[in-house]
Amino acid sequence: MSIKALRGLLLIPVALLAGCHTVLMSPSGDLALQQRNLIIDSVLLMLLIIVPVIALTLLFAWHFRASNKEADYDPDWDHSTMLELLIWSAPLLIIIALGALTWVSTHKLDPYRPLDRIAAGHSVPADVKPLTVEVVALDWKWLFIYPEQGIATVNDLAAPVNRPIQFKITASTVMNSFFIPALAGQIYAMPNMETQLQAVMNKPGDFEGFSANYSGAGFSGMHFTFHAVSEDAFAQWVQQAKTSGNALSRDAYVKLQQPSQDEPVHRYATVDAGLYEDILTNCIQPDSMSCMRNMKASDAGAMRSSNDSTGMAAMPTAHP
Repeated sequence: MSIKALRGLLLIPVALLAGCHTVLMSPSGDLALQQRNLIIDSVLLMLLIIVPVIALTLLFAWHFRASNKEADYDPDWDHSTMLELLIWSAPLLIIIALGALTWVSTHKLDPYRPLDRIAAGHSVPADVKPLTVEVVALDWKWLFIYPEQGIATVNDLAAPVNRPIQFKITASTVMNSFFIPALAGQIYAMPNMETQLQAVMNKPGDFEGFSANYSGAGFSGMHFTFHAVSEDAFAQWVQQAKTSGNALSRDAYVKLQQPSQDEPVHRYATVDAGLYEDILTNCIQPDSMSCMRNMKASDAGAMRSSNDSTGMAAMPTAHP
């Protein structure tokens, strides 16, 4: 029986849970679909051991029951080469298969790895450029900056169908987790650090996004809607943001980052240049001692002073 047929059999019990929210098992994005298939394949491989073991356990208990006088009783039995081979070889083969599957999938589904396809059998067109979205987890809301379009939104996200998306993700204060189950797996958002996610949505619609990592009192309200739309509809969505009249300046961001719960959708027609980089490096206030650029400059100055006094050359900070 083929793997596809086995996957279909495994989906039968899932169908019995039709009243439940099974978005993880029926995603709309190619990356999430591949992750779903990895889960199913891994479960099937493990069931190749689990099902026979459970079946044989019940069979042995029934066959060697006290009332079965025809069962052979051999109290001195202690070894069977054939049985030992079965006991050790089958799990070993399963572990090798799982290891190979995990190794290949870990590299193939690396969230930092640029996409090489938008769907099964459809590679990324050479003339298609990924849509860049800069994501900032705030207390307790999501800020999305579109650097190419020059707009920003709060708790509202949109992207064209079948176009690769490059998410650059960070946080303002504490760690969160950026998660759109229909699109891809969760990716952590951490202050002063950037994580990335390369993904694509293949079906139009509105999909739920949220934080999957507890971050305080307003955590339960950190939900947003991801709109997967056509290229024309996305252009209209961008135009609506541009006509909002709001500007996301650094002063506006300082007010926005203050903790708030159940924040409504906001749209910003313009965004200060370099705002995301300043958020990432904690340099919204450029003169702040916590600004990472100032800290690096201070460290570099201290290192130069130390090197001058010792006569040692400074270590380069990048490859030539």
